[in-house]
Amino acid sequence: MIVGTAGHIDHGKTALLQALTGQAGDQRQEERARGMTIDLGYRYAALAEGAPLTGFIDVPGHERFIHNMLAGAHGIDLVLLVVAADDGVMPQTREHLAIIELLGIPQALVAISKCDRVEPARLAEVRAQVSELLAPGPYAGARQFPVSSINGEGIDALRQALLEAEAAVRKRSAGGGFRLAVDRAFAVTGAGVVVTGTALAGRVSAGDTLLLGKAGKPVRVRGLHAQNQAALVAEAGQRVALNITAERLAMEQVHRGDWLVPEWLHAPSVRVDIELNLLPGEPRTFEHFSAVHVHLGTQDVTARVALLEGESLAAGQRMFAQLLLNAPLQAVHGDRLVLRDQRAQRTLGGGKVLDPFAPSRQRRSDERLRQLQVLRDADDLEQALPALLASAPGGIDPQRLERQFNRLRATWQLPEGVLVVATRQGQLLFANAQWQALKQQVLEHLARFHEQEPDQLGPDRDRLRRFAALPLERPAFVSLLDELLDDGAIASSGPWLHLPDHKVQLSEADSALWARLQPKLLAGQYDPPWVRTLATEENCAEADVRLLLRKLARLGVVHQVVRDLFYPEATLQRMAELLRGQASETPIVQVAAFRDMLGIGRKRSVQILEYFDRIGLTRRVADQRHIRADSALAQQQARH
Repeated sequence: MIVGTAGHIDHGKTALLQALTGQAGDQRQEERARGMTIDLGYRYAALAEGAPLTGFIDVPGHERFIHNMLAGAHGIDLVLLVVAADDGVMPQTREHLAIIELLGIPQALVAISKCDRVEPARLAEVRAQVSELLAPGPYAGARQFPVSSINGEGIDALRQALLEAEAAVRKRSAGGGFRLAVDRAFAVTGAGVVVTGTALAGRVSAGDTLLLGKAGKPVRVRGLHAQNQAALVAEAGQRVALNITAERLAMEQVHRGDWLVPEWLHAPSVRVDIELNLLPGEPRTFEHFSAVHVHLGTQDVTARVALLEGESLAAGQRMFAQLLLNAPLQAVHGDRLVLRDQRAQRTLGGGKVLDPFAPSRQRRSDERLRQLQVLRDADDLEQALPALLASAPGGIDPQRLERQFNRLRATWQLPEGVLVVATRQGQLLFANAQWQALKQQVLEHLARFHEQEPDQLGPDRDRLRRFAALPLERPAFVSLLDELLDDGAIASSGPWLHLPDHKVQLSEADSALWARLQPKLLAGQYDPPWVRTLATEENCAEADVRLLLRKLARLGVVHQVVRDLFYPEATLQRMAELLRGQASETPIVQVAAFRDMLGIGRKRSVQILEYFDRIGLTRRVADQRHIRADSALAQQQARH
């Protein structure tokens, strides 16, 4: 169990821990000189003979050091709220209580310190104050213990209550990736860099490799301590010290607020969606896009808060919000965070992390708000997944879910109806019904394309994607088309996609024009007329002739060798046959011999041969060209 203190300055938190543990702690010289706790202090003690060591975190009570208090408050199992009997409830008593409520710390005990200084009536008055303070929140009815660190009054009773609470502490799951937010870093002679923190998830062993900080520097765990004892393995819920090593690792590279996580979990982000809870006592309405300090783990970063359901939030209310952070934050679903004002002078509220990879667009859309409602209400990934998929028409990346929920894919139990789709950029998850509906939409859009463009064989993949305007990234859309092609629901002719029974139908005007153009192209043999010549002879626009011939090129009726020069299919087959005949005499294609066979100029012969290179009949290597026996055109010629 890890116990953390909370309470106003000079209410005796440090002295109480010394009385409970018998340890003076590791106070700094400045703290001894000023008689106050400035930074976090740590102790480990067995509360009874034979009991395991309990970790204690002592936090500063001064308002100027709330950021240090927040760094120590994350990950504790029980908070020991200390209220001095002579002072009673004070400002930092209230602020510390608000913070521990926002962090969702599961248990609390109250120590009424300095009871040796007051009369019974004052003690009763302070106890009533504390009861009233706790009544509206989750710690209503928490047990109170009058204690004196001077004469030892009440210390044994408090220690026994801590032992009873320790038995009730729910063991944290060691599943998921290891997560440790660094709260201290120091150098040890002969060992190197040591970092400490509370393990929030998973387990770590000596020899493991983790990534450090937002830059993700790989470090190796040379050795470790758990609960202040040497160990081979440490896990969630323990205070952990790790001796880490890496190439050129220096103390200057390690800071409070850095995270240590495995490589697969490392994904700092600068947009985080949360459910924001504004404290009931907040005197001012919280406005959209206000500047704040965000505290998560031991991190303290500044951010703007974009409210997602309105322009303002009243005290005591909740609302979905997006944090636009000025530095990357390493968060997972369910993390608790605390928000303080721009000048870091007061606590505003807190929140629960819903999505650490929040979108930059359509963050207020109904679809997105439905996703956030699911993430707020779900207890685990499996419970959330069906509803998340229902509002994610483009599918969900499982690697993102792994990082969002800190759950490796191997531990998932995919609900029925969830489909795993393989794409060229990795897997995506879809609701099966939604995936089938997307297929049907593609077929409907393709049929509509055929209606609108009856003289075209069909669109290519990218044009169909633009035409259908489905909410799919290109890799997912390609996978969808591949399935439709495999099923025979659509067909392809070269790059063109079409329904299996679709046949190109030229308009009456195009059919009539082609009937006049075809004889001219055939008559031209190996030197057919250019588009401009055809247009002049037929007294029509060049654009009309060019468009028709390009349509016919998609159908394989003609071939566009160079811009505005088209050869009929029959002519191209004859030229290919002549080329094969030449190649039977010599394996190397001779441009001059090919030119002489066709009776045309060298430039045109080279253009035709370059076209044969493009369609795969020939292959050019350096300055030589060979017939490709494996080409479709060569095989077709061989059959004839």
